[in-house]
Amino acid sequence: MTNIFRRMSFGPRVIFFIATCAAFFVGAGAASGAASKEVVVFQAASLKDVFAKLVPQFEKDNPGAKVIANAAGSQELRTQIEHGAAADVVASADRKHMDALLSQGLVVAPSVFTCNEPVVVVRAALSSTLKTFADLPRAERIVIGVPEVPIGAYTLQILQKAAAKQGADFPARVQARVASRELNVRQVLAKVVLGEADAGIVYRSDASAARGKVAMVAIPPESNVIAEYPIAALKAAPHPDLARRWIDLVRSPAGAAALRDAGFTACPGK
Repeated sequence: MTNIFRRMSFGPRVIFFIATCAAFFVGAGAASGAASKEVVVFQAASLKDVFAKLVPQFEKDNPGAKVIANAAGSQELRTQIEHGAAADVVASADRKHMDALLSQGLVVAPSVFTCNEPVVVVRAALSSTLKTFADLPRAERIVIGVPEVPIGAYTLQILQKAAAKQGADFPARVQARVASRELNVRQVLAKVVLGEADAGIVYRSDASAARGKVAMVAIPPESNVIAEYPIAALKAAPHPDLARRWIDLVRSPAGAAALRDAGFTACPGK
C-alpha cells in the first residue's frame, strides 16, 4: 500500500495518516463482526410481548449482542429443541415440557421465574351476555388450546375442577361448544379478537394485551390453576455466557416489573 501511495507523490506524513486510518477502519470492521452474536431465545407464545420489551436493555448492556426470538407453543419449542434446533435459552409456560427437556439432558438448571392465571376472554359484543365463568356454556363458539399446549392442558384441568361447583355436566357442556383447538395461546386469543369465536380461555397477560378488544371474565379461584413459567439455558447453547445474562435480566427487578406490568404474577410462596 505504501508503494502505491509513493507513486502518487504523497508525502511520508500523509502516507502514514492514510495507512493508519485504513488499518483502523479494517480493524474496527473485523472487531464489529467478531463481537456480533445472535442470542436465540425460545419463548412460550404468551411471553412474546413482555420479552420484546426487555430486548433493548439487554442489547444495550451487551454491545454486539442481538436477540433473536422464537415464540411458539411450549410443546413446539420442546419438539424443535429435541430435533436439534440451535438455541441459547428456552422459557416454557409449564413445567411439563421443561422437565422433558431436562430429563434428556438438553437444558441446564431450570427455574421458575413467574406465574400466570388463566381467564376467559369474550368477544366484546357479547360482554353483556357472558358475564361470569358459569355463563361459558352459553357461548355458541368456544376456542381452546390443544391438550399438548400448556393453556390447553390447564383448560381441561379447570373444566374438571369446575364440575364440583358448576355441575358434573359442566365440562361436557363447554366441550360441546368448542369450535376449534389451537396450537398456542395467542392463536386462541386471535380467534376471539377477530370475532371468529365467542369466547376462549387464555392467560391474564394475553387478555391484558388485548384490552379494549375483548372482555375478560375471571375464573373462580376454586376452579382455576396457576401456570408456572420455568426458564433455562440449553446445555448446547452457542453463547452460554449471554444465555446466563438473559436469564439474569428476566429474573432481575427490571424483568419482574415488566412481567408484572404485562399481567403476570408472582408465584405463590415467593
